[in-house]
Amino acid sequence: MFSPQGPTLRELAVQALSSVERGYDLLAPKFDLTPFRTPDSILDATAEALSGLGPFGAGLDVCCGTGAGLGVLAKVCDGGITGVDFSAGMLAQARAAHPAASFVRADARALPFAEGFDVAVSFGALGHFLPAERPALFEGIFRALRPGGVFALALGSPPPVTSVAYWAAAGFDLVMRVRNAVWRPPFVMYYRPNQLPEVSADLRAAGFTVRTVPGIVLATKSDQPDRR
Repeated sequence: MFSPQGPTLRELAVQALSSVERGYDLLAPKFDLTPFRTPDSILDATAEALSGLGPFGAGLDVCCGTGAGLGVLAKVCDGGITGVDFSAGMLAQARAAHPAASFVRADARALPFAEGFDVAVSFGALGHFLPAERPALFEGIFRALRPGGVFALALGSPPPVTSVAYWAAAGFDLVMRVRNAVWRPPFVMYYRPNQLPEVSADLRAAGFTVRTVPGIVLATKSDQPDRR
């Protein structure tokens, strides 16, 4: 549910009719007061899953938003942590919340890193990438990790077709497709295209070894140097 201090219906409408970048710039000051922020239960589960594989050195939060994932990295990394996002507004909020972290403004489809991190995470961002864009995203994360590095991606199980959640997601995606068909610039945010089999296949194609724990995909870069 939205907090009374969260965005108004008018503010949400303006954001939805903007580009993804501009929409998040506008939403950033109130983002953590909306249901769009990743729940603490998912963040805690990811930290627990990673704790059994670490400790790690440097960590990267891909599409960090206001920085919820940086808190996960702080628990499992004994080196520096970095957030990357293309929204200046979201980065400003993340800097205020995590002053000890480093930040880079960049498009996640063209990450400017090469073997600089031991672990990467991403929360709530996959719906902003069309299926055809996932390979570039995952290949960039693969390059950013050192050999043996781990990428943790929160990806819940799809709700059953008989559930309210299933039809809510289907309705949301339909509304977004209609919106993008008649309005420019587009606002890419779809829930249904990012299912586990397709995501896992794209991760493997990028070079990762993939396994899952409930709600979380753990993709590991080979401990052999990347010679592609």
